[in-house]
Amino acid sequence: MKTSDTPAFSDMDGRKILLTGDIDRAFWDAGSISESSCQIQSSIADAIDAAAKNSFRAIAVVMSGMSNRLGSFLKALKKTNPDARIILLAQMHEEPAAIRMVGTASGGQNLADDYLICPVRFSYLVSRILRLHSGQVSYLGGDTGSASQDAFGQGETAVSVVVDDKQAERIRQLEKLATEDDLTSLKNRRYIWEFSRQIIEQAKKGNGRVTLLVFDIDDLKHYNDVYGHLAGDEVLRQVAVLMRRCCRSHDVVARIGGDEFAVVFWDVPQQKTTATEAERRSALADHPREAIFIAKRIRRELERAELNSLGPEGRGVLTISGGLASFPQDGLTIQQLFAQADKALLEAKRSGKNRIYLVGRPEDDIINMGD
Repeated sequence: MKTSDTPAFSDMDGRKILLTGDIDRAFWDAGSISESSCQIQSSIADAIDAAAKNSFRAIAVVMSGMSNRLGSFLKALKKTNPDARIILLAQMHEEPAAIRMVGTASGGQNLADDYLICPVRFSYLVSRILRLHSGQVSYLGGDTGSASQDAFGQGETAVSVVVDDKQAERIRQLEKLATEDDLTSLKNRRYIWEFSRQIIEQAKKGNGRVTLLVFDIDDLKHYNDVYGHLAGDEVLRQVAVLMRRCCRSHDVVARIGGDEFAVVFWDVPQQKTTATEAERRSALADHPREAIFIAKRIRRELERAELNSLGPEGRGVLTISGGLASFPQDGLTIQQLFAQADKALLEAKRSGKNRIYLVGRPEDDIINMGD
């Protein structure tokens, strides 16, 4: 361990951290984690046994490989070590599941106290645990540890305990900037590319499907020219709110630049598909029905939106043009899906705007296929 990590461990009141799962997937510096500060158990059974025999300050659980056993595992850890803070260590594509675990009550308690997006440095995990125990906050909101490391030069200074409110807020803002759009609070281009890459890899293993929607706001430059850029920014913020409202909780919504947005629709692995759903999806093998329905819903809601910042004459005229592309039909990588979706978006623009295209097919064909 680096000597700069030592101050963080001095406040651990003698209790260790229990790390469970494949730590090589979770930490940049897994090989240098000291056993004097933590106990490492790779299996669920050994972790539960260790939690029953020892009092841990915190328990960090690597989500990868846990699948549907994670919920029962967390309940067992809570029962055997009720005072320990539980932090989930999630890959980017596992974030929706981590959010559900943090927000799921069981016997009056959440299954987990917080989560981090991996990989992170071990010292960063320690600082998060100390912040949780300090009482500054009860839930830190799932910071991206790797994002803060980029902001601080691979994490070299993000190793001390956060004790100053201003410093804590500064770190929090840097973490958000790495993965979120500062105007709309949606995910940014960097996040959605990496998330999509991971979720496509998962889809390849489990025969899943991923659909990408890319769209932009028609003639936003006109709004900026007429009403000013502050009004245009308000349009972007309201579009973000409407998009979140239209999409499912696990779909990832992002602003990827200017007036351009993207949504990644994907199958949740834990959800079982009924025979009826399987038949319906088979009939629509080119594209998932859910993505088509939501894309049209987004367009419909934006057309009906009353944008107060534009004044009465500006209401009800906001439209979008978009393109849809799906894995594996239209591409096997995120680069290919973005290229195909951008191509479909361009076709929608050339055909008169205010429409959403599949790759090479107008929206009217979607209606004939799905409605």
